[in-house]
Amino acid sequence: MTMRVDPLTPSIGAEISGVDLAELTDDEFRAIHHAFLAHHVLVFRDQQLTREAHKAFGRRFGELHLHPAKTNLSMPGDPEIFDIKITERTKVANGESWHTDLSCEPIPPMASALYITRTPPSGGGDTLFANMQDAYDALSPSLKRFLEGLTAFHDGRKDLEHYGYRLKAHETYPASHHPVVVRHPETDRKLLFVNEPFTVKINELTRAESRAVLDTLYRHIERGTRFHCRVTWRPNTLVLWDNRAVHHHAVWDYFPEARLGERVTVKSHAPPVAASG
Repeated sequence: MTMRVDPLTPSIGAEISGVDLAELTDDEFRAIHHAFLAHHVLVFRDQQLTREAHKAFGRRFGELHLHPAKTNLSMPGDPEIFDIKITERTKVANGESWHTDLSCEPIPPMASALYITRTPPSGGGDTLFANMQDAYDALSPSLKRFLEGLTAFHDGRKDLEHYGYRLKAHETYPASHHPVVVRHPETDRKLLFVNEPFTVKINELTRAESRAVLDTLYRHIERGTRFHCRVTWRPNTLVLWDNRAVHHHAVWDYFPEARLGERVTVKSHAPPVAASG
């Protein structure tokens, strides 16, 4: 087979065909890594992956990240895999707000690889992605200058409370401060690094000012369809995305039907670095 890269939009996303992720050659991986930096979101159809093969693919990019729900909260199961199980009994589905995975970590993950094995039979369950580099570029020069140099507090407890979970006395969960505008470590482009599930406040502003600025940025991200792409899932599809450069939003429009899968995330080498100049 010959690997083929078909862009989804000019800004973000590509579908990759002609590869078996369980049997990648080094040349194929180099081509995938190049496409990953160019398109930020890669879609692979018709993949047959065991849990170990899924993890092995993630490890091609680096050491796997351990989810804090497994390490800190004693959630059962493999700490290198986050299971996705949305059924008719689910009260709050995973990822229903625009976000980047675990920005509350001191060093947030660099990539996520979600493998969906069961999709709703009647349709639905798409995932939306937004390019945070293009989202930053679309801001006015004045707003860009204002945002650079600001920092924000990201707290995992905010996300947990959305799912109805409050930490017990003996439990902890990651919380960190990160720049509002960061520079991508590989593309060198500036991008927005705030998201509604995890970001609590811009540190240099009052609470009212912070809320107004963050709400402006969140609506900008939601409505900026020119830097979005939409992935429609089929069974045995894997989607890999650059967690440093994109936000994603899982659409829960298939209740009471089910959607099942698993996610592997890859560690970054360093925390986000503020962009300047």
